[in-house]
Amino acid sequence: MKLEVEGLTVYFPYESIYPEQVEYMRELKRALDAGGHALLEMPTGTGKTAALLSLIVSYSIHKSFKFKLLYCTRTVHEMEKTLAELRLLASHLPTPTSLLALGLSSRKNLCVNPHVLSAQSRDSVDAACRRLTASWVRSLAHDNPQVPTCPFFESYDRAASAGPDTLLLPPGVYTLGDLRSFGRSKGWCPYFLARQMIRYANVVVYSYQYLLDPKVATIISKEMQKECVVVFDEAHNIDNVCIEALSVSIRKQTLEGATRNLTQMSQEIERLKATDAGRLRAEYNRLVDGLAQRGNLAITDAWLGNPALPDDILKEAVPGNIRRAEHFLSVLRRLVQYLKSRLLTEKVETENPVNFCAAINSQAGIDQKMLKFCYDRLHSLMLTLEITNTDEFMHIQTVCDFATLVSTYARGFSIIIEPYDERMPTIPDPVLQLSCHDASLAIKPVFDRFQSVIITSGTLSPIDLYPRLLNFSPVISRSFTMSLTRDCICPMVLTRGSDQLPVSTKFDMRSDPGVVRNYGRLLLEMVAAVPDGIVCFFVSYSYMDGIVNSWNEMGILQDVMQHKLVFIETQDVVETTLALDNYRKACDCGRGAVFFSVARGKVAEGIDFDRHYGRLVIMFGVPFQYTLSRILLARLEYLRETFQIKEGDFLTFDALRQAAQCVGRVIRSKADYGMMIFADKRYSRHDKRSKLPGWILSHLHDAHLNLSTDMALHIAREFLRRMAQPYDKTGCGSKKTLLSEEDVMKMSEGAMDTY
Repeated sequence: MKLEVEGLTVYFPYESIYPEQVEYMRELKRALDAGGHALLEMPTGTGKTAALLSLIVSYSIHKSFKFKLLYCTRTVHEMEKTLAELRLLASHLPTPTSLLALGLSSRKNLCVNPHVLSAQSRDSVDAACRRLTASWVRSLAHDNPQVPTCPFFESYDRAASAGPDTLLLPPGVYTLGDLRSFGRSKGWCPYFLARQMIRYANVVVYSYQYLLDPKVATIISKEMQKECVVVFDEAHNIDNVCIEALSVSIRKQTLEGATRNLTQMSQEIERLKATDAGRLRAEYNRLVDGLAQRGNLAITDAWLGNPALPDDILKEAVPGNIRRAEHFLSVLRRLVQYLKSRLLTEKVETENPVNFCAAINSQAGIDQKMLKFCYDRLHSLMLTLEITNTDEFMHIQTVCDFATLVSTYARGFSIIIEPYDERMPTIPDPVLQLSCHDASLAIKPVFDRFQSVIITSGTLSPIDLYPRLLNFSPVISRSFTMSLTRDCICPMVLTRGSDQLPVSTKFDMRSDPGVVRNYGRLLLEMVAAVPDGIVCFFVSYSYMDGIVNSWNEMGILQDVMQHKLVFIETQDVVETTLALDNYRKACDCGRGAVFFSVARGKVAEGIDFDRHYGRLVIMFGVPFQYTLSRILLARLEYLRETFQIKEGDFLTFDALRQAAQCVGRVIRSKADYGMMIFADKRYSRHDKRSKLPGWILSHLHDAHLNLSTDMALHIAREFLRRMAQPYDKTGCGSKKTLLSEEDVMKMSEGAMDTY
């Protein structure tokens, strides 16, 4: 259908549209018109992706494709879903429109060379690719045909050398699978083809890291112009992604690996001195001339970029005392030795970067400027030594990343050295962490560089906290409600068991046998009454293991399995994928199943339990972070001092967004229905409950606020009976929830009161 949104013709790929999608498009258009940033919370299952893509692509057509859309997702699965939605939209655009949209992912997901793909991990695939495509490997192969190269890259390179016009993808929407198929048919490398094509594409869908992690962003996204609209979808955890991008952990194994790397590099330097001293001399002369890197590197030689943000990288010559390769390795050896000595501590130590750099200077004789150039100097040396097995050199890379970051940033970071994990004090596991506390650092270049950045998700409540955490001023900040013809969401707050004992996962109550028994009775009552799939979320893996073990000893688990099969998420990805697959089979064949999962786990973030796969989700407890974590305590102190965000406010906000993310898995469309039970007495407190998204709160009636197990069971039965009745999907009169083109026209004229 075609609709008008504030004077803009929007092409929408479906016959009808939800009222909230129209509202969402309006706010989005206002943000684009203002050339500013937006923060939009849209309930799950209301077609957020379709509305986003339709409005921005239509706006782009209206502006004659003067800007590009960079759509960032968290997972490959979400990327594929977005590209599928985009393909449907492309088929509804006016005929002369030539839209080019593609997804970009790692070599592991795009490579078609069977020898490279046989490697296990992503780093191994990257290294296997470099062994065949590095510029020096290819020049050797030119003289000696016996040297193995990648036929796909060679044919891509031949096509590219004939001029950029010969290497164009025809207009269309390309998923990762399409790129692989196109690459195979042409004999071209899909990964480097995608890297080449993102500069010409109208829409690029890729991972958050390609914009937020400086190591990747400087290589992949450096050519993106200001005239880009950036969308971060499912961005409720964006502050954590920003923090992880600038944090580094160093363990004993890292330093041992780094020592091995230095020995290898030292041997390679000695070999070069004997066979090809000119190469080392050329590097030295280049560094004397003030060039940290060799001009324009071949696309295959660019490894990871500098870990510091672009504006913070020193634009000057490498210091004289680390220009010679052997001198630089000597500095790195002293640095590794110093870090090893710091890991021998028997008590927890916390330091700021300034003091840490001063200690390195006084005890290892390495000044701050040398530390700043560690990354650039290492990268230059690895190119000079022609090292291709980069996966084996990740340890020394990590040490140099740490050195560059610790010497570049004085504020917003802490160095925390822990001799063991507090939860397992008997096992020595020393770790030195450079922890970033300020999420605004990594995202600031994105806000500064691009004209509009849209942050959107189903769970952004309380929405006013994100501008403070990310330190930006949105021109539009709005939370939308869900228009429904029937109350298909039934949230409940359960505060006590049938015996009236309160239930909670508070630390002093969680191991109480009464609480464990009441949680078990709640599950048992629900599996007997609710059909198909039930999903249970626990606050941590250790708590889930403990309570499931207790239920087994009490005989509750056996009783549950009389009604439904039980599947459990583990920390092993393959095991969890298999468990999910079997869970779905059990729901499909009518046996019914229960899935035990963990808040903040893989399942809570990316798996949908729509339709009969999730008729009820139970959130056992409030998923607070581990509050004794030194890193968390340091971050809370920083937030309080810098942004005036109280510790309690942040912890509650973080726990409630995770809880909302968990229960939101159960509703994925308006035709769906499901119940949500928040099983903890703390949810009955207004300060906790009020931080849930508006679309959940609007269905949380006062009568559902302080329930015992038997009351919740009664409400569940009533709700399921109500959902079994036929209903009108489109709604009627002023409560229409599915609008036609004509309805939208009336609505825009103000003739229809939607809400």
